[in-house]
Amino acid sequence: MATDTETRVAQVVAALTEPAGKADPYPLYRVLREFGPATQLPDGTLVVSGYRLATALVRDHRLLKRLERTLAAAGFPDWQQRPGLRLVFTSMLVRNPPDHTRLRRLVSGSFTARRVAGLRAAIERISAELIAEMSGSGTVDFVDAFAFPLPVTVIGELLGVPAPDRARFQPLVRTWTAVLDRLDEDTVAAADTAAAEIADYLSDLVVRRRAQPRDDLLSALAAESGPEGGLDDDELVTMAALLFAAGFETTTGLLANGLRALLDHPDQARALRADPDLAVTATEELLRYDSPVQVLTSRTAPEELRIGDRVLPAGQRVITLLGAANRDPEVFDDPDALRLDRAGEPPLSFGGGLHYCLGAPLARLEGQVAFPALLRAFPDLAQAGPAVSRAGLALHGLTKLPVAVGRTH
Repeated sequence: MATDTETRVAQVVAALTEPAGKADPYPLYRVLREFGPATQLPDGTLVVSGYRLATALVRDHRLLKRLERTLAAAGFPDWQQRPGLRLVFTSMLVRNPPDHTRLRRLVSGSFTARRVAGLRAAIERISAELIAEMSGSGTVDFVDAFAFPLPVTVIGELLGVPAPDRARFQPLVRTWTAVLDRLDEDTVAAADTAAAEIADYLSDLVVRRRAQPRDDLLSALAAESGPEGGLDDDELVTMAALLFAAGFETTTGLLANGLRALLDHPDQARALRADPDLAVTATEELLRYDSPVQVLTSRTAPEELRIGDRVLPAGQRVITLLGAANRDPEVFDDPDALRLDRAGEPPLSFGGGLHYCLGAPLARLEGQVAFPALLRAFPDLAQAGPAVSRAGLALHGLTKLPVAVGRTH
């Protein structure tokens, strides 16, 4: 029988799945924190909100992804026959070693700090072009005008997706990745349709890149893949879909969430406008303050594990609330305040350990370039209407952010 604490925790976690909880989960995180850095649901699932424990958990390679049980419990024992589920849940995102190690090694060289640093000039150019298009527009939707086009252009050029085709993927990827938050028949059916279209497009693009290689990542992967090594055809399409989707979905969230936070804190926006050298710490603080990834789920202790001062029994599932950990008052002074010069522990927004986000250096660089450029170009930039939150918590962001650009610098 559930204890009173477990019942209360279950109520709070359920509230996180409601629209209000997804849009602003932070009051609910504060309630969970009253139960300590970790607490349990009635089924024994560990819910972690403390930074220190969350850090230890995301870095511990012994915790395994066990999606089959989750998917079967949600009513999808045949999940490999559903395109929307198969394209996500056979990807590197949820694989365990040694498969994860093999897949990650094949693409990790394209996302090293040095390789990403070489993209700065391109990111600055694309940002300047988007800002020029926004200038004189009066009111624009920041998501459509900047937060989506910048990262999709960058990852599209890196991967090799032709420019005219990129815009079609925003609604497709949003529909497909909804299964990371919701596992019901309507959501999965819509994801099936979107995933099938994504996979068909990328399969055709792989064929074209094999016939006529270019200087892009997809051509390189296609050339190295096949029966002799690298990725098989299904793995190649799945990898391409993951890299493309992850390359813009989370960065769109960083840019939109981050700009809204700056507009809500004009003193901090003025500080960054006056001192662009704040861009590195500012981007870290914006990631901490409103992370584009809030939750990691479906990790399980395969045997009894001691992690820090906590013992996890065999079979215990773990939900790690990254957004809550990023506002842990035991680690971050005045955690609900936005302070762009904040020093100290890094945010957990990109996870950690062997599943640490491959594209983290690229997302950080895009934020470091974009935020000072926007504030410098538009000294009167202001929110011009209500923002619209996306229908998810695992991927947390906005679908609309109306802004008035005002006069340009």
